[in-house]
Amino acid sequence: MTKTYKIKCENVSKVYDLNVNRKDKLLSLFTFGLSYKSKPYYALHDISFEVEEGTSVGIIGLNGSGKSTLSNILGGVVEPSSGTVYTNGKPSLIAIGAGLNPEFTGEENIHYKCLMHGMTQREINEKFDDIVQFSELDEFIYQPLKSYSSGMKSRLGFAIAIHTDPDILIVDEALSVGDETFSNKCIDKMHDLQEQGKTIFFVSHSAGQIKKMCKKAIWIHYGEMVAYGEVNDIVARYVNLIQKVKKKSKQEQLEYKRIKIQQQRNKEVDDSVIQKEKRPTSLLAMIGIMGVAWIYILLFQVGIL
Repeated sequence: MTKTYKIKCENVSKVYDLNVNRKDKLLSLFTFGLSYKSKPYYALHDISFEVEEGTSVGIIGLNGSGKSTLSNILGGVVEPSSGTVYTNGKPSLIAIGAGLNPEFTGEENIHYKCLMHGMTQREINEKFDDIVQFSELDEFIYQPLKSYSSGMKSRLGFAIAIHTDPDILIVDEALSVGDETFSNKCIDKMHDLQEQGKTIFFVSHSAGQIKKMCKKAIWIHYGEMVAYGEVNDIVARYVNLIQKVKKKSKQEQLEYKRIKIQQQRNKEVDDSVIQKEKRPTSLLAMIGIMGVAWIYILLFQVGIL
């Protein structure tokens, strides 16, 4: 029987140019780029894996290891610098405040995000009450998002995402800021989605949450994929490393981190990869999308929609 892959990554890397301060930009502008020297930093390097339909995968690693960068790439929020991501389905990324507008109220953000997911006005109206009920925000749904705590933003983002019927759900540390009762409620909902055949990526540095939620795991360590396989095996190896690091002195831990980050900076990178990061295409596209969304919200506020 042929296996169906929901997501496939082939040699995916993400490079950021650290030499992008205002002085360097101005100097590069006046010298037509002749004086510019890039300082590449590999947030991710040569990541490859395949995930079957209906599989729950944990993405685990230390803070700053590249977990969120990978989840943003999988969710289509960020483009890889090199390599290819094949997606067979509609992904939905849940991170703290991801894709939400701080100036909009919770109500307006529901309409905004659902619109971005291609839902019609009728579909949004039909699911609105269910979204608010799941989020448990009650009357706060009519307050601006900028007044929300991180936990409230996470609740709203999760509630919206699960009601947009995503084929691929990507949860990035969103449950780490909420209370335990709501987190367990979200985990139960994700189990329901698994039973429906949805593919789930669960990003966390918590070994316990990963084991509770996932069947498989990807271990990212300072931009490199250490391993991908059965969750118990991967988590055991990850925990073993954590225990070894904790036994080191504070100075040794800082030195270990410094060396690893330096390795991310010292990798050779093709200049064309850095140039790709400077292209304005994605920004222009986002400006266009945001413009449409603002018009939609304005029409909603005046009662036309």
